Amino acid sequence: MAYIDYYKVLGVDKNASADDIKKAYRKLARKHHPDLNPNDKDAQKRFQEINEANEVLSDPDKRAKYDKYGENWKQGEAYEKAQQAQQQQQWHTDNQQGGGQTFYTSGNFSDEDFSDFFHSMFGSGFSQSRRGSGSRKFKGGDYQAELQLSLRDAMQTHQQMLTVDGKNIRITIPAGIGNEQKIKLGGYGQPGINGGPNGDLYITIYVLDDAQFKRHGDDIYTNASVDLYTAVLGGEVTVNTLNGQVKIKIKPGMQPDSKVRLKDKGFPKYKQEGQFGDLYVTLKVSIPTSLSGQERELFTELAKINKQ
Repeated sequence: MAYIDYYKVLGVDKNASADDIKKAYRKLARKHHPDLNPNDKDAQKRFQEINEANEVLSDPDKRAKYDKYGENWKQGEAYEKAQQAQQQQQWHTDNQQGGGQTFYTSGNFSDEDFSDFFHSMFGSGFSQSRRGSGSRKFKGGDYQAELQLSLRDAMQTHQQMLTVDGKNIRITIPAGIGNEQKIKLGGYGQPGINGGPNGDLYITIYVLDDAQFKRHGDDIYTNASVDLYTAVLGGEVTVNTLNGQVKIKIKPGMQPDSKVRLKDKGFPKYKQEGQFGDLYVTLKVSIPTSLSGQERELFTELAKINKQ
């Protein structure tokens, strides 16, 4: 696999802060998101690289290993553990030969536990005298990933495809999931060592802002335009909701920025089937900007009547 400079992928310096990395990732992820670039294979490939780079650089432990080992950062941890086990075994052997107290260590690795790749990359620093010693199982490292959803996507249970470490993972997103909420997938992290369990995958969900609707918890807020005549005389106005349009009644003499609450027309409550928040509509009075001659005369007459 060709070496990928994750810092270059995100367009940040190697000394970039965690906030700089997060800002760069979100900006690039929005730009190259598959939903915004349908049928664009280059954009999809770029999006995968961006996610992979963020997965490593947003995690302090992974970033430290990447800075130290580069493209071999995943194997670096195993190598460090092997070196520690080798040093402990050598200490044990030296004490036996010197007639000192014998120390038995746990977590020793044998040569069979490591691939030829390690020997070729790090040298033959694995003592043959350790063959046959006990080996300790280690859980694999965890993965961190991010997934962006539109507000409308987040309001319904659906499946999403996520690419992590070059693998496509299909996950189910429950309706009503919150912004920055995490989903844990057990066993989808790095492979374990010596037959140990795999690590886990933690997915942080980011729900993007919507141009028309604002979400606060399970409630939704929006605006609706009311013409001057309906505001004065009363009537009906059509309001957009997340599930289509509804009509609401306007009482005569409605004041600007009046609020109407539509019960159970808000966001679905997370893992509470059939439960919803409310929709709050702020009514904005639309003042006519161009009047016909007859309308101007009528308004002028009304103004005179109002002054009497």
